[in-house]
Amino acid sequence: MATPEATTAAPNNTTLQGEVSAVVPDNAETKPAAEPSPPTETTPATADTPVVAEKAGDADVPVEKKATPIEELWALAQAHGHPEIWGVTLADPATHVPTQVILQKYLNAYDGDVAKSKDTLTKTLDWRAKMQPVELVKKKFNRNKFAGLGYTTVYGNADPAADPESREVFTWNIYGSVKSLDETFGNLPEFIEWRVALMEDALQALGIDKATKPITATYDPYKILQVHDYKSISFLRQSPVVKTASTETIKIFAQNYPELLKEKFFVNVPVFMGFIYTFMKLFVAAKTIKKFHPMSNGANLAREMATSSKVKGLGEMLPEEYGGKGAALSSAGRQPSLEDETAAQ
Repeated sequence: MATPEATTAAPNNTTLQGEVSAVVPDNAETKPAAEPSPPTETTPATADTPVVAEKAGDADVPVEKKATPIEELWALAQAHGHPEIWGVTLADPATHVPTQVILQKYLNAYDGDVAKSKDTLTKTLDWRAKMQPVELVKKKFNRNKFAGLGYTTVYGNADPAADPESREVFTWNIYGSVKSLDETFGNLPEFIEWRVALMEDALQALGIDKATKPITATYDPYKILQVHDYKSISFLRQSPVVKTASTETIKIFAQNYPELLKEKFFVNVPVFMGFIYTFMKLFVAAKTIKKFHPMSNGANLAREMATSSKVKGLGEMLPEEYGGKGAALSSAGRQPSLEDETAAQ
């Protein structure tokens, strides 16, 4: 089973391989069902063989149309009961483009394998019915634990209804802002809720709910860029609470947010960590590894962005500490809602 993305905790010798999701290959085309030849003898109809009267002079025998993979996923979603994914109220994908985009992503995640797509879609619907992620965007989190840890930014045309290729949506994880690993990562349910809230906020900025152009196995502009900044983080210290939080986040995001990662940048990573990525290239599929970009100097991010996006001048829009000329994340970015600890009690 392919595992799309995403993580929040700093990679280390134990968790780094977990950061690397399996390849998401291009969706296989569905071959049309072969039309059967007319029978040479009259045979009794069975429960699986509908009786179709032939018109005089008509040599073709009509056959029942097989449901497409998208139609199969839609039928499953209708039968499930939970009506929403990623803030989109699901509707008939034949006429509702946002639903088509979502269901096609599940197919793309498994190379068109309908059985695997159905299994993951069912798990997503179950999880969202229980977790209510959209409501988490409205929740207030402990400022002392999460302030400065995560941001959403939009560069380019910020209107979610505009052409998705006219903007880039980023999520940023700034691990150096964590005051106490135990406080931030120690309460696993609280951390997961915070991380999900950050992702759901980014999805709102992505604008899938306003999509007007269907995606395919090879065309999909509805994806997010992730930046993980490890400045001031010690990679030689392995915290059990961080490892647990990372493992659980990988599991949840792989199951419930498939095909949403465009590229992931690991910035301010110590030089020795770069050798691990080089080693990975020997064993990890190229389509997966090319989404991961380790950088020892965060200021190189703007230069990377200058050639990898259709948004003109994207590199200069980034904050100065990442090589751009734009405002700092603290003013340009949006965090999950925060409140002081006394207010939360």
